[in-house]
Parts: sequence; C-alpha cells; structure tokens
Amino acid sequence: RVSFMNNQKPQKPTLSGQRFKTRKRDEKERFDPTQFQDCIIQGLTETGTDLEAVAKFLDASGAKLDYRRYAETLFDILVAGGMLAPGGTLADDMTRTNVCVFAAQEDLETMQAFAQVFNKLIRRYKYLEKGFEDEVKKLLLFLKGFSESERNKLAMLTGILLANGTLNASILNSLYNENLVKEGVSAAFAVKLFKSWINEKDINAVAVSLRKVNMDNRLMELFPANKQSVEHFSKYFTEAGLKELSEYVRNQQSIGARKELQKELQEQMSRGDPFKDIILYVKEEMKKNNISEQTVVTIIWSSVMSTVEWNKKEELVAEQAIKHLKQYSPLLAAFTTQGQSELTLLLKIQEYCYDNIHFMKAFQKIVVLFYKAEVLSEEPILKWYKDAHLAKGKSVFLEQMKKFVEWLKNAEEGNHHLSSYVE
Repeated sequence: RVSFMNNQKPQKPTLSGQRFKTRKRDEKERFDPTQFQDCIIQGLTETGTDLEAVAKFLDASGAKLDYRRYAETLFDILVAGGMLAPGGTLADDMTRTNVCVFAAQEDLETMQAFAQVFNKLIRRYKYLEKGFEDEVKKLLLFLKGFSESERNKLAMLTGILLANGTLNASILNSLYNENLVKEGVSAAFAVKLFKSWINEKDINAVAVSLRKVNMDNRLMELFPANKQSVEHFSKYFTEAGLKELSEYVRNQQSIGARKELQKELQEQMSRGDPFKDIILYVKEEMKKNNISEQTVVTIIWSSVMSTVEWNKKEELVAEQAIKHLKQYSPLLAAFTTQGQSELTLLLKIQEYCYDNIHFMKAFQKIVVLFYKAEVLSEEPILKWYKDAHLAKGKSVFLEQMKKFVEWLKNAEEGNHHLSSYVE
C-alpha cells in the first residue's frame, strides 16, 4: 500500500482504468466511478442522439444507479462525453460517448434540446440540483481546457438554463477567475451566454436574476482591472451585438454614481460646507461619471428639500420654504446654466408642490424667488407656462402664475425692471 502511494505521486492525475483496478483490490476503496461511467456510456450508445430517448434512459437509470454519489461523473459524461481530468481534458484511455453537448452541433436549437434533457433529469431527481450547479462552476473554471466550439456550446447551454431557472446566476462568479479574465476567455464566453439568455427571455428578466444575487454591479469584472470602464465594456459588448447589455451596465453605473452623489451632497449640506466646495465637488463628479446638468439639478433640489423638517401648517410652510431656498439659491444657480436645466428644475418644483400638499400655494412664490435669484430666467418660465408644464395640478399652478407671466411678458418689452415686480 505504501509503495503504491509513493509511485502514484509523480504521475499526472489522469483517471486511467488500470490504476483503479489496482485500487479495487484494496477493500477500503469504495468510490469507483468507472463502472458507473461504463453503464451510462453503454446506455447512451444504445439510445443514440435522439434526445427524447436519452432523457427517458436517464430517467429510468436513476432508479438503478447511484446518481447521488456519481453526480459529477454523470454530468461530465453528458457535457463532455466522459470523465474529465483536472483542467478539463478527457482521460485518454477511458471509454467515451458522442452523445454529449461537446459533440453536438453548435447551434441554439440543439442546445435548447440539450437543456431539456438537463431540466427533465433535475426535475425528476431534485437532489441533483446542487451537484449540477457545482458541475457548471467547475466547467467554467476549466474553460481553457476546451476548444472554442466547446466553449460556445457550453455558453449557449448555460444561458438557456439561466433563463429557465435551472441554474442560478451566482455561477457567473466562476468567470471572474483571474486567469480566465486575463486571457479574454471570460468576456468571450459571456457574449455567447448573454446572447442565448436574452434570446430566451429579455434584458429585464436578466437584470432581475443578476440583482437577486448581487451581480448587477459586477459585470465589469469580466475584464482586467485596467479595462474596467463603462466605455470599454460598452464598446466590446455593442460590437458583439449586445447593445442591450451595454446600455444596462451603463445605466447601472450611472444609477450608482447618482446615489453616491446624492448621499455625499446631503452630508456636505448637513455639515454646512461652503457652497464653493460643494460646487467644485459636484462638477468633478459630473465630469467623472458623465452626469448631465439636468440630472444634477434634480439631485440638488431633492437634497436641498430633504435637509429640513417642514412645518405642517400651510400658512407657515411657504415662509419657511422661501427662507430656506433663498439661502440655497447660489448652489442651484451654479447648475442652471442651460435652459433645459431650468425647465427640468421648474418641473421638479411643480411635482414637489403637487406631491406635498401644504406646498400647493407656495409654487409661485418659489418661482419668483428663483427668478430674482437668477436661478431661473424668463424664457424657460414662459415655455413652462405655455406648453411644457406637467399635468399634475396644472390648473392651480397656471392660475397662480398668470399675473407673474403677464408681468414677465411686459418686462421683456422693456417696460419694467426686475425689482418692480411686487406680488
């Protein structure tokens, strides 16, 4: 026994039939997948490539063979045609079968048919679920041991099984393996996988599955650290014909950046940081994360409005709002340099006053204040009044604004000066 252990060491870990025979003499040897493999392969050879027959054979064999113990061997055979040695090569002197994913045609239809075989098998023998998940994780780590065509078939199959819920998106963790990422294997595999997944469902279903296992923000890790940018991701997947996935990742990034910005802004405001520092910080974030001024002005508005406990009495809240907003108008003015941003802010104010009922009567006062503080200018206000307003509470707000708008139109003709507007 000792000598057997010693001369085993220098050999590469292949699974050869011969060595198992030596071990079988040792009464303690309990785990011998060769016999199991022979039974499965013989059965598959008899059924041939009719996948309906394959599914029936697997169903029936589960009653006679120990699927629980030999799950890995079973799945190795169905995917690769025989037991896989570490690294993903097929053991040379083993019997093998061509009734397997790797020997099948490389097209979506064939992979859909194979997905059915796995589905039926796992539905019938529920305990194989965990073993199958482990198998797929292992296969993904072995990707470099397979040919390009074998990888493509595995990617399509995995996408289909993710779409129908047989697999959980957490298996994608295996693709973040450093060596696979570095050599570009992960990204190429992901292209085929996401294509077949989206083809079965749609990008929204994919997003839900990714979010469930906290993968929605990790897709950039399919690339090495120096290429983990939205730009690189977007270019790569768009060129590969996956524009939806590029847009999804771009969106995720910007949602993340906007949340961060809002959180940081609120902290800066509650600390009472000087406006010039806040403005500088926001401008850097805009540049870094490609956030538009329209988006920023809505974030600032909601941050400004959420730093206060508002009075519950309608008659007091307007006064409180004007005092508060007067103080913050230089901050808002820094981010309304375009008419579009001013209009966006106006719509936000309208929405806010509509949603917070004690603010209904304060709308016009806020707009006039912002006009005087040079946050808003006449053109966007007139456009809002004419046709750009929201439906929410419009009759109330348009009525409130009537006088001011008339005054503005006269002022435009040069008849009045700003300071002459008295409510």
